[in-house]
Amino acid sequence: MIEVDSLTKRYGSVEAVKDVSFSVGTDQVLGFLGPNGAGKTTIMKILTGYHFPSGGTVLVDGLSVQDDPVGIKSRIGYLPESVPLYGDLTPLEYLTFIAQARLIPRGEQKDKIQSALDSCGLKQVMGKKIETLSKGYKQRVGLAQAILHDPPILILDEPTSGLDPNQIIEIRGLITELGKRKTVILSTHILQEVEAVCSRVLILNEGRIAAQGKPEEIAGTMKGGDTWELVLKGPDTAGLQDGLGLPEGDIKPGGISDGPDGTVKVSFFLPARDPGTGWARSEWTDGERIFDWAVSRGFKILRMDRKRLSLEDIFVKLTSEEGSQP
Repeated sequence: MIEVDSLTKRYGSVEAVKDVSFSVGTDQVLGFLGPNGAGKTTIMKILTGYHFPSGGTVLVDGLSVQDDPVGIKSRIGYLPESVPLYGDLTPLEYLTFIAQARLIPRGEQKDKIQSALDSCGLKQVMGKKIETLSKGYKQRVGLAQAILHDPPILILDEPTSGLDPNQIIEIRGLITELGKRKTVILSTHILQEVEAVCSRVLILNEGRIAAQGKPEEIAGTMKGGDTWELVLKGPDTAGLQDGLGLPEGDIKPGGISDGPDGTVKVSFFLPARDPGTGWARSEWTDGERIFDWAVSRGFKILRMDRKRLSLEDIFVKLTSEEGSQP
């Protein structure tokens, strides 16, 4: 649905985006993460056809942003960080104007406006002037205009900015539902938001991609793999050290220590990727293999944990001064 290859954007002597490449398919929610000035908003403006790239190619639903920006705008719903609203209009009047500007057929306008009002929780304020609404409700009006024409792609810049906790939960739920049938890209500074709604993460730093993928995949790569810790109990914990190795060569025995009541704590380290295959391993498969190993040796598993980096750990490590790319 979206293909970005070697994207570069310069503003005079400042290179805001540097050789960025990624793709997003249908039914995906991609989260942009990064500190201020990392290039998130610049990339979003290029994807929506409001800015042109200085280099590289950007295809949105098969259309080039340079060749057909108007066609791209018709396929995208865009919520900018600062929502452009007309304060002297009501949400109903504003969405009616947007429906006309979007060239939505007159016979469909009423149903689409009502659906947007309902989805964004605006029914009770649809007759009030926008200038009298709270920041949270203004944000909802901005989101309503983005989804009004039912576009296949949504690009949302800080979609929950200014909302209270209950409103944030509602908007996250709406984004999750939209992500089941649309391509969604959102930027946010709220790490919990990414974990709650995004299927993939793209972390930007100083205009470059610092990492991309699922958070657990990024964490495994940064650590070189994952550590699994087990607390076992069985008849022969004294001889466990001799039989610690697994038949699979990529699962390496780690530490072993005695615990209370005849238990023993064992750790295994698993590399981030299977040797020679290049594809990320399955957490479920790894857990099964270790579980089967313990059971086959007659041990009871009292606890089994996968130790991983949190998204916050990943973000700080990749965007800190020592983690920045030159």
